[in-house]
Amino acid sequence: MRKNYILDANVLIHDPNSIFHFSDNTVVIPIAVISEIDRFKKEMSDRGYNARAVVRLLDSLRGERGLTEGVSLNEEGMLKVFCDRDSAMQGGRVDGDIEVLRVAQAIREAEPDTPVVIVTKDMNLRIRADALGLRAEDYESDHVLLSDVYTGQMERFVSPEELEEFGEKGSLPLNDKEALPNEYVWLRANDGSKASALGRVDPNGRQIIPLIEAAEGLCGVQPRNKEQYFAIDALLDDRISLVTLMGKAGTGKTLLALAAALHLTAKQRRYRGALVCRPIIPVGRDVGYLPGDIEEKLNPWMKPVMDTVEFLLDVGGPIKGHSEGRALINTGMIEVQPLTYIRGRNISKRFVVIDEAQNLTPLEVKTVITRIGQEAKVVLTGDAYQIDNPYIDATSNGFTYLVNRFRRESVAAHIELLKGERSSLAELAANLL
Repeated sequence: MRKNYILDANVLIHDPNSIFHFSDNTVVIPIAVISEIDRFKKEMSDRGYNARAVVRLLDSLRGERGLTEGVSLNEEGMLKVFCDRDSAMQGGRVDGDIEVLRVAQAIREAEPDTPVVIVTKDMNLRIRADALGLRAEDYESDHVLLSDVYTGQMERFVSPEELEEFGEKGSLPLNDKEALPNEYVWLRANDGSKASALGRVDPNGRQIIPLIEAAEGLCGVQPRNKEQYFAIDALLDDRISLVTLMGKAGTGKTLLALAAALHLTAKQRRYRGALVCRPIIPVGRDVGYLPGDIEEKLNPWMKPVMDTVEFLLDVGGPIKGHSEGRALINTGMIEVQPLTYIRGRNISKRFVVIDEAQNLTPLEVKTVITRIGQEAKVVLTGDAYQIDNPYIDATSNGFTYLVNRFRRESVAAHIELLKGERSSLAELAANLL
């Protein structure tokens, strides 16, 4: 049955192409929603970029009939901009949530036989709609349940003879069609002994191969559990250009990524330099209230990166004579910047670390990955349980979306880090709080 889907502004900003994801139904955008989006279009942020993308898209869809009459979308769908006398008289200068509710009621009264569904990422609006007897849903076209997220590893029992063959030949034939490229394997003896080995499915998915190890560690950092061994292998393998590290606080995601960045750029010189980016998503007040110029305003957001770099210099020793993180930045060996500034760049021959990637939308993740050029490697780290972006959650963030979309690609590897190694207190806090 055909439905009328009314889109809230946050859905369009989350995914400017969302209007195409409702099959053969009618998509309705209240005029107040467009006015709300218009307020964001001058922002030099991802929200501003998406707002401008929405405006351009709507303008390109205007036909002879006009948006208020309705224009055709793919698969026999239709798009309409709702603008009645009340909306026009107020010029769209009304509360967006109230207008969405009002439009939903008006359309339901005008078309009583056609279901009306409000689509919004605002939980409060969904509650208010329910109180009014209106159906409201979250935008779920890009949702990935955490229980369904690819873990990147498996456990397999083999005979002692196969374990010995793996150790001697450095490979083990694989006849498992369900195994994915670069999936990590814990090989365990099936005779009840504790014999085991760690390996990885090769990029072609035909055999299990040994892990790449750093004999002296990465800037003094040694792996403490099998997942960290997996992570180091992915970070050091030149054939893998996209690495995603997922895990709770204290599992070593950022530490391993930055250690690999320094190891491969400063010591092995495989890359021209390291670029470290973080999204600016404040837990409390926004960046604008802070004093100083843009660099001083951004220091609090970049401080976690500097703390990790300083730690690596302490445990691994000076790099090229520099024992302070600020010195490495001044030499250009490490570039630290907000993720907002990555748009439009062509990043080649660099080791790129995107920290706190769980705060990105699927569209923002696409923007990041499409910036990566030749001979570059990108590592995304994140914890899907610690999301500060109000427009996404554990199921709709771009990080988990990326993990599941790339799990069958030979250029990508994913590792879920499970055990906290920062301290016993930090591990307890991550598990109990």
